[in-house]
Amino acid sequence: MDASTFQDTTTLNWANVGLGLTFIFFDAIISTVLHLGVGGALLTSAFRCILQLFIMGLILQRVFETDNPWAVGAIAFVLNFLGTFEAVANKSKKRYNNMFTSVLVSMLGSTIPVSIIGARYAMVVNPFWTPSQYIPVVGMLCGTTVSGIVVAVNYLLKELHDNRDKVETYLAFGASRFEACLPITRDALRLALTPVINQMSIIGMISTPGMMTGAILGGSSVEQAAKLQMIIMFMISASTALAAIATTIATLFVVVDSEHRVRPDRVDVKEHVIWRGRNRVFAQIVREVKALVGTCWWRKQDQSADDHGEQLELIRSERN
Repeated sequence: MDASTFQDTTTLNWANVGLGLTFIFFDAIISTVLHLGVGGALLTSAFRCILQLFIMGLILQRVFETDNPWAVGAIAFVLNFLGTFEAVANKSKKRYNNMFTSVLVSMLGSTIPVSIIGARYAMVVNPFWTPSQYIPVVGMLCGTTVSGIVVAVNYLLKELHDNRDKVETYLAFGASRFEACLPITRDALRLALTPVINQMSIIGMISTPGMMTGAILGGSSVEQAAKLQMIIMFMISASTALAAIATTIATLFVVVDSEHRVRPDRVDVKEHVIWRGRNRVFAQIVREVKALVGTCWWRKQDQSADDHGEQLELIRSERN
């Protein structure tokens, strides 16, 4: 069966999605049997994936139909905004002051220029904002760029907050903040780019990437799909590198001040404020429910006691 035949005759429904979901249930069972403790996270992520893709499908369908550049730009911003939220609130174990703003600027400053240049000149899409071409490219850039940012920032903050003795030694001997942090900065950027390098090393020989598979299923020739995937991978590497470098510099500016002092007080090691607020709300709801249940139980006990007393009084009156 060729690509056009697959596209014309195959229609996936929610039953197919449910069948695919059984693989997640299988993983959850394995986690339970082996006591891995990731079964709940697997199920939560799977249902979150279903909800997010369902909503995204509804929105993108309307954007594709309108073919409006402002709608495409709004979607690109939303993807970067959500990626920033994921990086700061969910993926980062430690956060520095104004991290959300710096990560968002880094994301927009890397994914948008790279996607515009790549779509217009490398992919030869005219206009570059064609929704069916531009939005998937921005989505792939955001996904990998978020991972690179998280790896770089987590490593830097761990070294500057938990293992800052070496940096402070360099600073004490007169090094500037960038000179003192240069070794850990190199390590952070190397770690951030390692997944992209590994992916490019095995792509085509060991793994068949999603963009290439989608292009083939969409009717493109294998040769064209392969060239498209090459361009996408090169764009991903550039976007990840730019965002990781920008976020790393912002991290150093905040955590090591202009007086060349490491400032661990500017690093927040607690859970993100959104999740702390959520936990407080849930705790308050639990307390209210417990209080309500306790009140109902005591009222029932009091009612039972009153009924029992009335029965005793009735028995005494009958005997008299």
